[in-house]
Amino acid sequence: MASLRFLEHLTEGCPGRFDVTCIGAEPRAAYNRVLLSSLLGGEIDEGATAFRGLDWYEAHGIRLITGAPVTAIDRENGLAIVGETHILPFDRLVLAVGSLPIRLPKPGMDLPGVITFRDLADVAAIRKAAVQHARAIVIGGGLLGLEAAAGLSRLGIDTTLLHVMDRLMERQLDHPAAGLVRRAMEARGVKVILSADTAAVEGEGKVERLVLADGTVLPADLVVVSVGVRPSVALAQAAGLATNRGILVDDRMATSDPRIFALGECAEHRGLVYGLVEPAYEQADALARHLAGEGGEYRGTHLSTSLKISGLPVFSAGLVDTPADAEAVTLFDPGAGLYRKLLLREGRLVGAVFVGDIAEQAACKALIRSGDPVGDVDDLMFGRPAPQPLAA
Repeated sequence: MASLRFLEHLTEGCPGRFDVTCIGAEPRAAYNRVLLSSLLGGEIDEGATAFRGLDWYEAHGIRLITGAPVTAIDRENGLAIVGETHILPFDRLVLAVGSLPIRLPKPGMDLPGVITFRDLADVAAIRKAAVQHARAIVIGGGLLGLEAAAGLSRLGIDTTLLHVMDRLMERQLDHPAAGLVRRAMEARGVKVILSADTAAVEGEGKVERLVLADGTVLPADLVVVSVGVRPSVALAQAAGLATNRGILVDDRMATSDPRIFALGECAEHRGLVYGLVEPAYEQADALARHLAGEGGEYRGTHLSTSLKISGLPVFSAGLVDTPADAEAVTLFDPGAGLYRKLLLREGRLVGAVFVGDIAEQAACKALIRSGDPVGDVDDLMFGRPAPQPLAA
């Protein structure tokens, strides 16, 4: 997704300036990973995840190579090695190699039936394993784990969601908001177990059960692991580029080699690795402007989350839990599935969490980003009043 966004803006900003080759390890061109849970649950078909057809790449003079990863970078001679033998020269190289799903370092994680949830191949594997009367366990109560559990439940699969923390989506939601999300998941038929530490997956030749650290044994035919991702840095490290958690980049998205750039989930900028679409798109835009000679720079992203979980709208931005030097203004109606919290520090908004009604999300994001005084808090909490018609 990051690489396609970059190519779109590059071809708009300086059409024809570069002879472009795009290389991907997956067997198809860029697609919308955000829709994987909808695909898993049967709400859409695979075609709905597509962004650009092959004709778009051809029309813009982009040579597209799929199903063939770059295996090495020869920086001294400016060469990218594709597969075992194919060699492509470069003047500029952009690494948008994403991240790899984390598998827990627990016994049994290599058994057949233990699957990660990250790409189209994973969706196909999960759907193949999720036969009628199967019992599925999803490990991980972050966004992808919730989406995987919801997708399996929509298929009619007996689904249990395990999360090691005491609330779902703890990075984005506080306890009341997470409680509403849990209730929405359970209303869709997903059993949720919190503070659940996986000890092992067991079975004879395939998954048969999952054992928790407290000794609880859960029968399972399928285990989906969604406990986070790790930036893909092996290619960069082998080429001698500077890395930490991710591939280190400056404000122009340049690595330690000024001819090589990185963006998206593999890049580490000012000590941060972002695993979300919005920062990846902003980085792609900045890099395209830079290569087009327009002086593009990336200064970081103010993170926010806006999504629907089992039909429940959720938004968060800035701080989630209330620090000692901030004031929390809250509205909580559990019966209506409505929760709003604003975090204020010296009259300025530093965090917001909304569940059920997220109409004021744009205003909250703008205030957190700008640091301007909030003014009337009621406008954010209850919505700005509609303009009244002028009297005749």
